[in-house]
Amino acid sequence: MLPTPSYRLTERQKASVYDPAEDSFLLMDAIEKDLEVIKSLHPRIALEIGVGSGVISAFLAKSLPSSSLLSLGTDVNEDACEAARTTAEMNGVRVEVVRCDIVSALLPRLADSIDILLFNPPYVPTDQEEVDVSDLEITVGLIRYPLGVRLRDLARCWAGGARGITTLQRLLPTVPNLLSMEALLSVGE
Repeated sequence: MLPTPSYRLTERQKASVYDPAEDSFLLMDAIEKDLEVIKSLHPRIALEIGVGSGVISAFLAKSLPSSSLLSLGTDVNEDACEAARTTAEMNGVRVEVVRCDIVSALLPRLADSIDILLFNPPYVPTDQEEVDVSDLEITVGLIRYPLGVRLRDLARCWAGGARGITTLQRLLPTVPNLLSMEALLSVGE
């Protein structure tokens, strides 16, 4: 059993970045279970959409230490991008993190070249009102944050829309343009 990567969320990041939970660990378990298949594909480029804390990308990169894998992660939340970079550094792996919505900054450049696509999408069925919050402020230490923005970032981690599949439905049309011929797609929860 491979160890879970080390990670650390700052107080600021805890307010807007998904802390790895059971769904994250299940996705890492699936990666470990399929590791021999993954290795046999000789993947060159892996992409995690919604990289969050970065533990899943770091887990994959640590699982393939001798490969020449380019590991990428995307997230709309700058705090998540920073957390993922820190997690990669803490674990001695390289994960290039891009702040963008799903894959907007990667296409068409990476068309037909992603060998491993990982996505642990927001899946909790929610009403839009649960995601929309006012622009109140919160103080953490000496720093003031607009509460509305931070809660929306955190809600994006789990709020899946009316049927729990809104973000997944946004990704699916891009998948055929992303994947290489022998790609592996792994979607959590």
